[in-house]
Amino acid sequence: MEWLLFPRHRLLTALLLITATMEITAVEQTQDVEQTQDSDNPWQWTFEAGAVYQFDASLDAGGDMSVVRAFASGGTARVFAGRWRVGVELGYGEEDYGFSGSSGFGALDPWNRIREFRVDVPMRYVANERWTLFATPSLRSDAESGASLSDGMNGGLLAGAAYRFSDTLTVGPGIGVFTEIEDDPQLLPILLINWKITDALSLETGGGSGASRGPGLQLRWQYSPRWQLAFGSRYEKLRFRLDDSGPAPGGVGEEKAFPLFALAEFALSRNAKLSLIGGAELGATLRLEDASGNLIRESDLSTAPFLGATFEAKL
Repeated sequence: MEWLLFPRHRLLTALLLITATMEITAVEQTQDVEQTQDSDNPWQWTFEAGAVYQFDASLDAGGDMSVVRAFASGGTARVFAGRWRVGVELGYGEEDYGFSGSSGFGALDPWNRIREFRVDVPMRYVANERWTLFATPSLRSDAESGASLSDGMNGGLLAGAAYRFSDTLTVGPGIGVFTEIEDDPQLLPILLINWKITDALSLETGGGSGASRGPGLQLRWQYSPRWQLAFGSRYEKLRFRLDDSGPAPGGVGEEKAFPLFALAEFALSRNAKLSLIGGAELGATLRLEDASGNLIRESDLSTAPFLGATFEAKL
């Protein structure tokens, strides 16, 4: 899943930013190529869906907020000329916000249901046993229900390389270029780390499950052949175009936060898994801007617990 969400805190992002396409180590990528070549079906299909409920939390500028987040995506990829792997992924997500309160930010009811459509074209080239190159152009629209999808359009490109130092350590540099709704484009460095500390324990950067989208760092533990546990944190940012009926007609909404999460993943079969996720969103900030991106109102959100689940399958 390439949920491309881009933060203001550039130093932290330089250490953590990565997408799911880049989570795979050079060794695993080489194995992907070999397995696909041996398969009768050269196309690999993937599907993922999930939802999370974020419980009510208070806004320091007045009122409360809760969110129901849901997403679904599907895609396919194929190996070409032995070492190239090219795919396409389509995704749709919704963020259904609920504001309450008799005054302040909550009483504004600044936005409600936010929709996200995206198209990603992940590409990677396994140069040899050590080096893997990757690039992922992406086009996305984030807009409130009732707003034009074209007004919420933004795009980006991630590109870089991963070097396998050993069977247990892969590190990769790269760069990302992204546009923002009514904001300056972002040019960010990328660092990939995939470190297998023991046979059961690993430290990795990655996009993670869609229920907790954004760049982050997580510690994973293979508890048993079917169970994996993960603990981590990530940075999330979402900017979206607003409709013409709210307090900022045609304006921009923004949510930024640092979720801490725990993930329990159960392998239903070799190609399907179910994950349960829980945690708390920390340091969240909401912004309401006019159509030109000028600040109208801003509020911090208190610690907000969340629970959710995701399902993933490969064919």
